[in-house]
Amino acid sequence: MPPQQPIRIGTRGSKLALTQSGMMRDRIAAALGASPDQYETVAPLVVITTTGDRIQDRRLLEIGGKALFTKEIEEALLEGRIDVAVHSMKDVPSQQPEGLAIAAIPEREDPRDAFCSTFDSLDALPQGARLGTASLRRQAQALFRRPDLDVVMMRGNVDTRLAKLAAGDADAILLAASGLNRMGLGATPRGFLDPIAAPPAPGQGSLAIQTRVEDQDAPWALALRCAATTLTVTAERGALEALEGSCRTAMGAYARLDGGRLTLIVEALTPDGQRRFRREGEIDLTGDGLASARALGLKLGLEVRDEGGEALVLKD
Repeated sequence: MPPQQPIRIGTRGSKLALTQSGMMRDRIAAALGASPDQYETVAPLVVITTTGDRIQDRRLLEIGGKALFTKEIEEALLEGRIDVAVHSMKDVPSQQPEGLAIAAIPEREDPRDAFCSTFDSLDALPQGARLGTASLRRQAQALFRRPDLDVVMMRGNVDTRLAKLAAGDADAILLAASGLNRMGLGATPRGFLDPIAAPPAPGQGSLAIQTRVEDQDAPWALALRCAATTLTVTAERGALEALEGSCRTAMGAYARLDGGRLTLIVEALTPDGQRRFRREGEIDLTGDGLASARALGLKLGLEVRDEGGEALVLKD
């Protein structure tokens, strides 16, 4: 392999983030022609602690939103201290900071929410059971189905939340199935939420490979791109953009690709789960597929926003 500057990969320091970034490091290094014993030298991981990691006792919406999981890493990218960032796509705001771009979206893992409990399902929970989550979307979707549930705020990394569940802090928790699978914990859930009945966060299960704009078409970035995942996630993020989705908006989106046909479901709920607004649409992808996918997401998202209005936004 010809000598070259290392591709420094910025990542959060959680076990899941390091697992995901390690997977991408291996693929980036391999695309650069490195042998496995050179991966860590050719594409070293640079751990960056974000504000979202430091503050664990409050909901993200109380401290500035999910961008707090990306802000410090993006600053390092803009300042040239790292060359690429690996994020969970569901943590990435709909708009990119000036000078940065999502260079690649690799193959998606399972996008569903996983139900973790000693009980068999959300419906099997006893009256008034405690459901642990810090996600406004998960809270609203659960209360729409089970208004009797007591939703308790539970933040932390995957292993932290599983430990809290085991300690009896809640009767059940909801986690991203993708994270459990990547951490080798795929046998943990008792079941999964149907992504059509309860659409996950836009992009859930996928990763965002973020670079400076001038590096977005580097050969190693091109090698990470998955065309099908990019199409479905682009549609979901179109809805995110239209709904101005943040930690203050309980919204989900789920896109499926069947040959050249793209189907998208978008929903938003009032924070208490009492009202739900949904739209579904499909298109045949021709010409610029990414533009068509984003346009579908924007269209359905705007329709949901127009119907739900102010009721969708969590008030202070």
